[in-house]
Amino acid sequence: MRRGAEPATPPPARDAGAEKLLAKFLSHLVNERRLSPNTVSNYARDVRALLDLTADAALAKLQIHQMRRYVAQLHARGLDGRSLARMLSAWRGFFRYLARDHGFASNPCAGLRAPKSKKTLPHALSPDEAARLMEIAGDDAMTVRDRAMFELFYSSGLRLSELTGLAPDDVNYSDAVVRVTGKGAKTRVVPVGTQALAALRAWLKARAAFINTDPTALFVNAAGKRISPRTIQARMKQWALKLGLSTDLHPHMLRHSFASHVLQSSGDLRAVQEMLGHASISTTQVYTHLDFQYLAKVYDQAHPRAKKKSA
Repeated sequence: MRRGAEPATPPPARDAGAEKLLAKFLSHLVNERRLSPNTVSNYARDVRALLDLTADAALAKLQIHQMRRYVAQLHARGLDGRSLARMLSAWRGFFRYLARDHGFASNPCAGLRAPKSKKTLPHALSPDEAARLMEIAGDDAMTVRDRAMFELFYSSGLRLSELTGLAPDDVNYSDAVVRVTGKGAKTRVVPVGTQALAALRAWLKARAAFINTDPTALFVNAAGKRISPRTIQARMKQWALKLGLSTDLHPHMLRHSFASHVLQSSGDLRAVQEMLGHASISTTQVYTHLDFQYLAKVYDQAHPRAKKKSA
């Protein structure tokens, strides 16, 4: 250690018993609730954050005032209300499981709410920006793959985890649909546009040249293994930079763009809800605000009396 340097703060020691309970909870999520690996990973991260906070306290003896203090600590570290609400949901699920299977007397998170955070609308590309991303140039295998992925994201409004989980036979080319397994292992069938189908056919030809390709994965990396979410995110950012698009471009933005553009054209909120796989229409209604923003922008630009003339 350098002379005069502060000793590194050791990470909090977790109770071994709590770690075992967490492992059993995650097994329950996988085997009984059949949640996706991505969702289970999120639960693990959020519950481990709780174990870090409660390193010196017994889980079975936690009270609501302690949980309130933990939430306040995380809020002070910069976590917003949305992140804390997600974290509290994971904690509540953890304690419900402990009460059901391990004899815990109460749920110390019951009735506890996260602080409210400022509501922000999801960002969406304009139709012109989306078209530019779909027309990325190149005929090498990785570019052909990326074009097919981006087309499918935008054509069908898929989540990132849904796209990475696709198998080749999930796409029905004659019916122009894709079968998707979404949140809670729920399956839905979503239309696929003509251009997305053409991009997928081109990718299947390129994919056939890979050695030891995973037969269960529609989209694979250069080694023939199922592509990871991080790789897709990185590739999308690289293309955004090359095309001069937003550097914050991410896969979910294409889902937002799909929903916003379909709603602008059709006005059919129920159809958009079904295609997105939202359990509640209130989740889909955020896109009506995006639609209004778009219309307001058009109005401001087009109407002769929308803005005051400068003196």
